[in-house]
Amino acid sequence: QVRLVESGGGLVQPGGSLRLSCAVSGFIFDMNAMGWYRQAPGKQRELVATVMKTGLTNYAASVKGRFTISRGNVKGTVYLQMNSLKPEDTAVYYCNALIGRTGDYWGQGTQVTVSS
Repeated sequence: QVRLVESGGGLVQPGGSLRLSCAVSGFIFDMNAMGWYRQAPGKQRELVATVMKTGLTNYAASVKGRFTISRGNVKGTVYLQMNSLKPEDTAVYYCNALIGRTGDYWGQGTQVTVSS
């Protein structure tokens, strides 16, 4: 059983920073990619950033230059450093892991609110 647990969300003022963490447990031998997605109220879930097992990263245009995705030293961990946060970054952020041929796993989500 694969389980993803996110942490690090919260309330921050515009221009501030937050760091999200995600830890994956269970059978993670063939981890292909990990990533972060977000869903704002009334909107569809959207990609924020992904990192492949090769190290290749991909970012949404709206966060490029402000957010950085990185893998931890422990296998199955991924971080999202978010700087220069804007009110439009407010959303529930979800961690995602692609494992093996068909495994597509999601965490429960962590709320990020950017407001003064």
